[in-house]
Amino acid sequence: MDRRKFLGTAGVGVGAAALAAPSVARAQAVEWRMTTAFPPGQPFYSSGPGSLTDFTDRVRAMSNGALDITVYHGGELVPAFEGFDAVRQGIVQMNGWVSYFGAGKVPAAQFFGAVPFGMSTQGQNAWFYNGGGIDLWNEVYEPLGLVAMPIGATGVQMTGWFNKEINSLEDLQGLRMRIPGLAARAYSAVGVDVKLLPGGEIFPALERGVIDAAEWVGPAQDKILGLNTAAQYYYTTGWHEPTTVTELSINKAAWDGLSPELQAIVENAAAACNVISHSWAEANNAAALKEFEANGTQLRVLPDDVIAALKEAMGPVYAGLADDDEMFKKVMDSYFTFKEEHDIWAAASEAVWHDKLRDA
Repeated sequence: MDRRKFLGTAGVGVGAAALAAPSVARAQAVEWRMTTAFPPGQPFYSSGPGSLTDFTDRVRAMSNGALDITVYHGGELVPAFEGFDAVRQGIVQMNGWVSYFGAGKVPAAQFFGAVPFGMSTQGQNAWFYNGGGIDLWNEVYEPLGLVAMPIGATGVQMTGWFNKEINSLEDLQGLRMRIPGLAARAYSAVGVDVKLLPGGEIFPALERGVIDAAEWVGPAQDKILGLNTAAQYYYTTGWHEPTTVTELSINKAAWDGLSPELQAIVENAAAACNVISHSWAEANNAAALKEFEANGTQLRVLPDDVIAALKEAMGPVYAGLADDDEMFKKVMDSYFTFKEEHDIWAAASEAVWHDKLRDA
């Protein structure tokens, strides 16, 4: 074959391959549905950098459209807290929520959401990615036919919004408070009347006096819900949620049906959003907090004796759940063993920087 004929033939081959590739991608495209527990338009969770819709956009772009995920926010396809079961049943392929919303179904999974008096985002991610946390997560969910991974992190949360000052434990007696997860058990033990409400129901309940206090996330997210207009006192410590992780749960049969390449894209997009969402919160919380204070919000810190009582109450909570649930104990032991080691580094790094060098 002469040179001119060879080049012409080669050109036809390359062009055919280039034209065929998109057709193959379209023919093999996978269309999934994702439910979430969060209201539409909620930054961090539902829109913007690091959100669940940001995740699906990244997957779509990274896969060149081979995996197309449609998001249904809380209440749009199923009620806010029913997406987890929808994934288990194969009605949808994915769900985004925080694992403590399903505490009654899977108590051990709460360690993958928020751990009272636990680790910061740095420590939690260290446990996930380098301490066996994600492997344990999938061990917990394997009997349910699910695969899970972190897809967001709030960082330290605020204690919440209160319609009165909290000066002592007596002020908590009979207080009706929206609070989920393990922390709810500690609050209940010290006399709080605990309520579990989806995000979209918190503002009207607090504004109308159906509840007396509510915890959501942090200043930037709380501002979107308008919680600063429903209560005057804004408390901090973060004891209940040193970080809170958004869970991506996936139907295992659907997951196993993806190619290794698409699985890798999902894992990497989720890991990216886990970091980016935390960065968004860190970048926006200060401005919202300043705005609150300028408009009359009273920023308070929980009294030491209240924090001490809540910490004391958590001991029996952990012990009781561990006695009743072997998997809860296994995950708890892994988490707190890792925390004990990580605390050595945290005390020599972040803690010292915060106490000694931040304002230098």
